Amino acid sequence: MTQKELVHYGVEDGIAVISVDNPPVNALAPGMREGIIAFLEKANGDAGVAAIVLIGEGKNFIAGADIRQFGQARSVSTRTSTAAIDSSAKPVVAAIQGYALGGGLEHVLACHYRVATVGAKLGLPEVTLGVIPGGGGTQRLPRLVGPEKALQLILGGRPISAEDAEKIGVVDALVPKGELRHAAIEFAKSIAPTRPLPRVRDRHVDVDDESLAAIVADVRKAETKNGQLLPAKDRAIACVEASVRRTFDAGIAFEEEAFAALENSGEAKALRYAFFAEREARKVPDVDLSSVPPVKSAAIIGAGTMGGGIAMCFADANIPVKVLEASAEALDRGVQRIRDTYAVKVKRGSMAQDEMDRRLDLIQGVQEYEAISDCDVAIEAVFERLDIKQDVFRKLDAVLKPGALLLTNSSAIDIDAIADATSRPGDVAGAHFFAPANVMKLCEVVNGPRTLPATIARTMEMGRAIGKVCAVAGSCDGFVANRSRAPMMAEMMLMLEEGATPVQIDRVMEQFGYPKGPFAVNDISGLDVSYEGRKRRAAADPGYRKLHVPDRLVEMGRKGQKTGAGWYRYENGDRTPIVDDVVKQVIADVAKDFDIPQREFTDEEILQRVLFASVNEACKILEDGKAYRSSDIDVMWLYGFGFPRHRGGLMFWADTVGASVIYREVSKWHSMYGKRWRPSRLLQKLAESGLSFRDVKPTIEEETILSA
Repeated sequence: MTQKELVHYGVEDGIAVISVDNPPVNALAPGMREGIIAFLEKANGDAGVAAIVLIGEGKNFIAGADIRQFGQARSVSTRTSTAAIDSSAKPVVAAIQGYALGGGLEHVLACHYRVATVGAKLGLPEVTLGVIPGGGGTQRLPRLVGPEKALQLILGGRPISAEDAEKIGVVDALVPKGELRHAAIEFAKSIAPTRPLPRVRDRHVDVDDESLAAIVADVRKAETKNGQLLPAKDRAIACVEASVRRTFDAGIAFEEEAFAALENSGEAKALRYAFFAEREARKVPDVDLSSVPPVKSAAIIGAGTMGGGIAMCFADANIPVKVLEASAEALDRGVQRIRDTYAVKVKRGSMAQDEMDRRLDLIQGVQEYEAISDCDVAIEAVFERLDIKQDVFRKLDAVLKPGALLLTNSSAIDIDAIADATSRPGDVAGAHFFAPANVMKLCEVVNGPRTLPATIARTMEMGRAIGKVCAVAGSCDGFVANRSRAPMMAEMMLMLEEGATPVQIDRVMEQFGYPKGPFAVNDISGLDVSYEGRKRRAAADPGYRKLHVPDRLVEMGRKGQKTGAGWYRYENGDRTPIVDDVVKQVIADVAKDFDIPQREFTDEEILQRVLFASVNEACKILEDGKAYRSSDIDVMWLYGFGFPRHRGGLMFWADTVGASVIYREVSKWHSMYGKRWRPSRLLQKLAESGLSFRDVKPTIEEETILSA
């Protein structure tokens, strides 16, 4: 688009209207800032114009900058166009509807007045991309709302409603939806004579040094996770502090320097990659996602922790859902668990009681398969055994209406083997949720050999409708997510036998950036889930290397938080992990029984051994054609396993280490530990060619291709 196409100009009743027009969300693109500046000059030079309105065409004001422009040279920055707004001799009114995010909100803040429709959203999400607001946002926002509220908005990265924005002083007036243009023009006419203009840059932040120091100290403490404060948040705090301690111009210069330091940092590159990887995962070759009928009703088979969590996902999305359990006692227990989970939110103030009641009304417990016959989708969430799942699918096949989706929440079992129990294998696919299902964002959509493209499309759309991030996997043992993570888990267990401890490994992974260590997470999901998978693999492979420590814990009844003990123990009503001497003794007994020498591990060896094992397996997954892209694996790790987002994902992080380094270590461990460390052919090719993991272009069930 040309500058004129991106920004329009007109005069209505003595008010100049500058409208930005870059569908679908009016993202700031080259030419838009220039257009705004040019039309501001035109309006100021027109004696017939009394005031100016800046508005967005379509449904949004400006939903931020085009992220693809980050890291690239810009002829005109947001800093320049916002400066042009607040230096206008005639008042400029921001007219906000839909989203005003990032650079969009910075343009809003530079305006002299701000009106918004009810329901509009305003926010500064830059820290989620590893940068800070770079168009004056860190300097203007504190002058409007004070440093404490400004820090909450900037560091949180989440938008607030126009109603909340009005309460804290960002918005001057609210107007009904559908009346924004007319209302903004009338508002502009009413304030046109006002002088001097109320420029945000001229406001003084009335906070004394002691109070500011206390605010900054509290925020730094709250934002420091596992001893680390991410660079973008560190710089954002410093910039807000500068807004109080420095003049506006000095603060702008400080912000500019901070933004420049962050824009091409490793953190920013990783976060931008993660942003685009999620969007790329939505693209499924040979599957049309453009016109997919929505899921209007759902059924969940199994009222356990996972089944209840999945049911909540549908209720949260305002979709009626039935939960089926054969036992009245198990059903009552499952529904009560759902009720208790919602009640905690009400107690914390994150949900109103009437909202909890509304969602509970959408969840219906049933005990007969006939009661779910009219549902658009049925998701099986029963125990991880093929015979049990096949029995469920036979019953679903018998009662569900034609065209209904038959989905399994299995984390590892072959989709085709489950589909064998039905007369409609094309309607069967995997919808693998992650624990806790009502919290974790990932839904791994599993494509079986006979699954129809329409089934994948509808499952992807279902996942989107209930707020999940979806990525497609081919059917194999463990699919993509758990198959790629299994070596990581195995190496952790084997290092225990050699002398490492759960506490040390959890600490190393938390310092790497995980919100929780893997052993603490395993206690949440349940040790018994992977136990059944190991039994199945051991039965199929006489040479399978058993994991004796977790097996013994499960056989002792230590299945995690649900039994009050797993890798750690837990007090009643408290999920805080407590180191348990019983686990230490089990580890010591296994080492003694199998005559395994003990040694100390460095933190670096722990990190490399667990993650390199998974990188190697991920390469084998790509070789086998079970994932479309290495970035899909990253999406699964980011949203399914809590992999630190500022590191981009497992494969993006592997590129920062280098394939040659990883191949060298994997080869070394192959010679030490045997076949489980056999290097992937793809890893070897990458190491020898100097290409990156992002150069891999596979297609599911087809040979992996390396792009030159």
